[in-house]
Amino acid sequence: MDILEEIVAWKRIEVEKQKTQVAPSLLYNNVEQLLADETTPRRSMRESLANSASGIIAEFKRKSPSKGWIKEEGKPEVIPASYCENGASALSILTDEKYFGGNLRFVRIARPMVTCPILRKDFIVDEYQLYQAKAIGADAVLLIAADLTKDECKQLAQKAHELRLETLLEVHTEPELEYVGECIDMVGVNNRNLGTFHTDVQNSYRLAALLPKDYVLVSESGISNPQTVKELREAGFRGFLIGETFMKTEDPGAALKTFITQITQ
Repeated sequence: MDILEEIVAWKRIEVEKQKTQVAPSLLYNNVEQLLADETTPRRSMRESLANSASGIIAEFKRKSPSKGWIKEEGKPEVIPASYCENGASALSILTDEKYFGGNLRFVRIARPMVTCPILRKDFIVDEYQLYQAKAIGADAVLLIAADLTKDECKQLAQKAHELRLETLLEVHTEPELEYVGECIDMVGVNNRNLGTFHTDVQNSYRLAALLPKDYVLVSESGISNPQTVKELREAGFRGFLIGETFMKTEDPGAALKTFITQITQ
């Protein structure tokens, strides 16, 4: 079993446990009330990236399976807000606890403190998780092609749109481009193989020519140099998901500000 298979197997167990703690009927009813509230703000991650000069999706990521703890003391009430204050186009907040040191409450804590869109980053395998994402204030969710069948991905994307959540479809290989379709708002190329955690930014360049031009394209993982972002923009990408590069510094928000300055100057 590779790392991704292990994570997904655990995720299915975890979601069933969560359903015993918060009954699906209660969660779904709460979200329906939220959707009926006309005052609930709507933030578009897709539009934010498309209209940004930098396109940085700054990630609040305290841990990874390959690196261990990156910033164990990282505070969700401090770093996401600092990211937005320093120019992030969107936030990515890890909510997987076992492997990434995340938590659902991290999104809930950050939401009232920021105006930029928030992506709930997790391994989505059940529509229950989409309702969770809406309930905690996320604006978009990640759907990973390697986790799902094409039918599962399609159904989850449709449900996400019903809940007024945007979708970022993550692909790593050419065959996974077949997952692109209705209700997909952004297409992300993961430069990291989720089975081995080997990272190669060249993967974005390899798939760039094959990706549909009418989607907002996102390059994910392994980006640490502003020049790389400039080159990826020339290849058609408009979003750049960066976590470890900022999180491993003493002040992630300040590191982001410097990084953006080097992109846009």
